[in-house]
Amino acid sequence: MTTSIIKARIVILAAAVGASLASVCGAQAVAPTAAQAVAPVAAPDIDPALKIAAQHVAVSTCATCHGPQGRSATPKFPVLAGQHAGYLAAQLKAFKAQTRGDPDALGYMWGMAAPLDEDMMTALAAYYSAQTPIQGTRGEAGEVARGADIYANGVAADGIPPCVSCHGPNAAGTAEFPRLAGQRAPYLLKQLHSFQNNMRNVAVMHGVAQGLKAPAMQAVAAYLQSLSTS
Repeated sequence: MTTSIIKARIVILAAAVGASLASVCGAQAVAPTAAQAVAPVAAPDIDPALKIAAQHVAVSTCATCHGPQGRSATPKFPVLAGQHAGYLAAQLKAFKAQTRGDPDALGYMWGMAAPLDEDMMTALAAYYSAQTPIQGTRGEAGEVARGADIYANGVAADGIPPCVSCHGPNAAGTAEFPRLAGQRAPYLLKQLHSFQNNMRNVAVMHGVAQGLKAPAMQAVAAYLQSLSTS
């Protein structure tokens, strides 16, 4: 891919994504289709010029909500810095395909992902995964301790399995499951409710969240927010 083509792609994508950003907040929400899980993909080698193009899109457009280098300053939008590339690429593909139906996906990300091609989605995912994650924010000590216990051991009485089984020690995630460490508690709670109500149709998380009571959700979210992501 030549440098001139890459430069043209930067201009086109920045304009298209910028136009989406200007319009999505006022757009009417479209009823989601039946959501389907999108399998994470391994990031291949990325052309250096495409990396530059992805960085330009991230800094000039995506930063409006997700902050510089993916370190969001508001709990409405997730922290992307340090997230696994395969997971990020899978979510972008789900937004573009309109198969992820939680409210913010409809309100923001369906439009934002629409102009992205597969190469750009892969490059954006690689860019964010390489960024330095944010440090955790400590909450009330007792709630954090309760959340740590639920994360490690689950809630047997409610049929809740240990979160560590999928998301790993210290919530660092894996190639298939997202990093949760350091993610802001309000965002985590919002996603748990989306799983609980099947707005995000991920079978394993629907099963977990369905039996998770509000105090347990809050405790787990507080614990995860408290973790260092480095």
